[in-house]
Amino acid sequence: MGKSSLKTKVMSGLVWEFSEKILAQLISTAVSIVLARLLMPDAYGVIALVMAFVTIADTFVRGGFGASLVQKKNADSLDFSTIFYFGLFMGVVFYIILFFIAPVIAGFYRNPELTPVIRVISVGLLIAGFNSVLYSYISKKLLFRKRFFSSLGGTLGSAVVGITMAYMGFGVWALVAQYLIDLFLDTIILFLIVDWRPIWKFSLTRFKQLAGFGLKKLASGLIQTGYNELRALVIGKVYTVTDLSYYNNGVRFPKVIINNIGLTVDSVLFPTLSSENDNIGKVKAMTKRSVRVSAFIMLPMMVGLAMCAKPLVLILLTEKWIFCVPYLQIACISQAPLPIFSPNIQAVNAMGRSDITLKTEIIKKVFGIAVVLLSMRISVMAIALSGVLYTLFSIVIDIFPNRKLIKYGYSEQMSDIAIPLIMSILMGVCVWFVGLLNFSVWLDLIVKVVVGVAVYLLLSVLFKSDSLQYILEIIKPKITTVFKRKA
Repeated sequence: MGKSSLKTKVMSGLVWEFSEKILAQLISTAVSIVLARLLMPDAYGVIALVMAFVTIADTFVRGGFGASLVQKKNADSLDFSTIFYFGLFMGVVFYIILFFIAPVIAGFYRNPELTPVIRVISVGLLIAGFNSVLYSYISKKLLFRKRFFSSLGGTLGSAVVGITMAYMGFGVWALVAQYLIDLFLDTIILFLIVDWRPIWKFSLTRFKQLAGFGLKKLASGLIQTGYNELRALVIGKVYTVTDLSYYNNGVRFPKVIINNIGLTVDSVLFPTLSSENDNIGKVKAMTKRSVRVSAFIMLPMMVGLAMCAKPLVLILLTEKWIFCVPYLQIACISQAPLPIFSPNIQAVNAMGRSDITLKTEIIKKVFGIAVVLLSMRISVMAIALSGVLYTLFSIVIDIFPNRKLIKYGYSEQMSDIAIPLIMSILMGVCVWFVGLLNFSVWLDLIVKVVVGVAVYLLLSVLFKSDSLQYILEIIKPKITTVFKRKA
């Protein structure tokens, strides 16, 4: 594939994947806001606790085998079909496991409501076993336009069902239905519009070939997922499901931004880097650009969100959710660097060194688990703050392998994010001063957003940010094309 062709395909993938994330998350966030206003916090706490177990099981079902298909340059229909049938098998196995241990989990958390919720929502594992290879196929072929339409259909359909059930008083079951309908519709639409179909063959030889990369990726993903859900499991046990709902809804808003931007870049970057993994210079250049652009976008968003946390929660979720404000602000600090430095992980994986990824994940998670366990008896706030320590430690560990792999070390990466960081801090100070003016809630939010955007753009021009120029170069031709079509 030529350089210009690759760049076009990457940019097209980024646009469609980003559009899918933005639109799906906008609708999903709007639905979540409506549901949060209709439902009580304890319903969200129950779902958060149940989803911790389902998400861990889902990691086994999806595994790292989908990534192994993306990483393998000459993956054919037999490879995809082999992993497809393996995914179906794992979906059935883990559904059965969760079905029978549901009463044990409910007893451990002293909440009998968990049993039926776990047994119903775990049906999603059967669907995940079916669609995991479809997602890998789209990522491999950079067919993110198709993902856009399937995600949109699932999000809209589940929104109607979830809101209707919440309004009718179904409580936690409105959230269960929303989750399952979204997954089901997304999968059905994707299956109809993607031209891949499994063949009736399973190759043990191909499975073993893919397992080398896939099992390491699975172990890495399992460690990551287990750690991500650890706080929910701990808070649900040591404290209450209401405390858990405040914590989870606090981190929800930062995660929307992380998913929209960070995961979009990762989903396109990994297959692109994999296609160039025999050229270290290109891998470094793409990784470096991803770090710089991600920092330019993520840092001001997170700083701005932290400064606007209180009026945002009061307007969107009402006074009953005010206790989630400090968790939201802490999450902005702990989450902001993760998508900025995640291209380091993608670069290591693209070079075929999933063994390094596994080792670094183990080191990070041992540290992360330790700080969570040390903080869990102090307070929920202390548990949230432990995430900041984990993030700082993760940055150090994630960069380390690329010092030698692609010659992209600490000083160069810190230099790449220095200007966006300084600009974001200056913007945050300006927005903070706006909060001292004692405006009404609505006016406070509006003025903060306007001042934040204006200050950051002005600073970008003054500092002559190359990331701003890079983004404008990408956007300008597309805007010109749109206006030409209208003319």
